[in-house]
Amino acid sequence: MHYGMAIDLKRCIGCHTCAMACKAANNIPEGVWWNRVLTDGGETMDTPKGEYPNLSMQFMAVSCQHCENPACVKVCPVGATYKDPETGVVRQDYDKCIGCRMCMAACPYTGVRSFNWEEPKYAVDEAFGDADVPRHQKHVVEKCTFCYRRIAKGDDPACMELCPGRARTWGDLDDPSSEVAKLVREREHMQLLPERGTKPSVYYLL
Repeated sequence: MHYGMAIDLKRCIGCHTCAMACKAANNIPEGVWWNRVLTDGGETMDTPKGEYPNLSMQFMAVSCQHCENPACVKVCPVGATYKDPETGVVRQDYDKCIGCRMCMAACPYTGVRSFNWEEPKYAVDEAFGDADVPRHQKHVVEKCTFCYRRIAKGDDPACMELCPGRARTWGDLDDPSSEVAKLVREREHMQLLPERGTKPSVYYLL
């Protein structure tokens, strides 16, 4: 089994709903985002490049790529970052993490991992989101988990559930009959930084 995701760049409208759904479901602290929607356009968010009327703009959701050959796993000295052999999901064990941030340095995808320099803070005093998400800790690296607790129960990752454009497709890339495998097989697509040899499990449909 090899879980992966296809994100349709023609369907993504840059609404950031996926980022907010991720943050809520995983009770992510203030100032931390596991899922970001970037703008391929001008210098600031939601601005096009070029001069009118020749303008272009595209949105790209970026999070941990859950690589088949993850650079982060190779450098972690304590095994806190590891690849789940059953699902292919790259996970993070907060209790093992010693905060060395070697995984952040090794990861070629800037900004997909974050480090809690202080005790995590929240906008409200009560935890919300999924009841079984692990507690966020000080001096620990964290990132997208592909919502492994949800998928273990047969549910979809949180970012998929609320996407109004239905831009995301999730499933087992090893199953040729799965929707995500069909899309990757039939649609033109790209991966981020393929030259780095990490073999991302996230595909962007063009």
